[in-house]
Amino acid sequence: MSADTSLENLEEQLRGERGKVDVAVHNFSVRELVRMIADEELNASPSYQRKFRWEEADESLFIESVFLGLPIPPLFVATNVGFQWEVVDGLQRLSTLAHFLARDDEEARAVGRNRPLMLGGLEKLTSLNGNSYSDLPKNLQVYFGRQPLQVISLTDKSDRQVRFDVFERLNRGGIQLTAQEVRACVYMGPFNDFIEELSEDPRLRAILKLQKAHENDGTQVEQVLKFFAYKNRREAFDGKVERFLNGYMEIASGAFDYAKEREIFDKALGILYNVCEGKPFLRKQTHVTPLVQFEACLVAAGDLAAEGLGPGAVDALWLEDAELRASSGAGSNTKGMLRRRLARAKELLRGQS
Repeated sequence: MSADTSLENLEEQLRGERGKVDVAVHNFSVRELVRMIADEELNASPSYQRKFRWEEADESLFIESVFLGLPIPPLFVATNVGFQWEVVDGLQRLSTLAHFLARDDEEARAVGRNRPLMLGGLEKLTSLNGNSYSDLPKNLQVYFGRQPLQVISLTDKSDRQVRFDVFERLNRGGIQLTAQEVRACVYMGPFNDFIEELSEDPRLRAILKLQKAHENDGTQVEQVLKFFAYKNRREAFDGKVERFLNGYMEIASGAFDYAKEREIFDKALGILYNVCEGKPFLRKQTHVTPLVQFEACLVAAGDLAAEGLGPGAVDALWLEDAELRASSGAGSNTKGMLRRRLARAKELLRGQS
């Protein structure tokens, strides 16, 4: 293939991919952005907010930058159902603005703070140190509230997979969100709420032993998502786990039998919990749950539950089974390996050694 032909293909790819993205650029005043947060037109408290928060010294420096008119990077938002904007990049900047404009403790608590922001540690506008927004004279309040910030919105016309990719790239630099935390924002709605609710089941928390760093990063929710995705759509799995799960989130967000699926999940989790005797799902001399093996066993338990079957007399060393381990280890993200481990997990849960 010649260089010219290759570049022609690149041009076609570029047109195709750009056609999936639709963005708009807006300018809003500080006061208007804070009003939009209060009126829930702008969601500035996504599920990942618990992961990080600026200290008041950082907030003070940002407020000083706005006062000085220094260049502020654009805020990036995505349009969700009902035309609400979800903050993709700029959460702390927006939260800081709302924190500073809070007039009392109640308004501060609405953005996750205990009291209004008292500025401190400033080296340029030193007269602001020790003052809150309410302490400022009216003319300075008006001046600050009118300061403009640019907002770039990814509209609801944009492909959801593209939205996922954009969200992930924008957050890769500083927040380090997991794929599931990104999904929670891109695919907001009843299905996401449903899997988050199921992930809090005490039985799941008892048998799923995660590394400390993964206890609050969406890993547990992702195990619930994998259960439904592999149980209901395993034939579509092509080895690309992230896109497979995104695709299932898209489908389930549109149509999902919540009552039926809740019942099957409950029974499947009950089977695995009882087989594990309420103890963590661990192999010998390990301290964290092998996730690929775990998801296979939970899905296999789901298959049994859907067939109206229960577990058999499970061997005490079932988790050390060579076939289960071989089909759950390195290089196991293939359709063939998925079939192998699900079949073997089902046999082991039925007591077939």
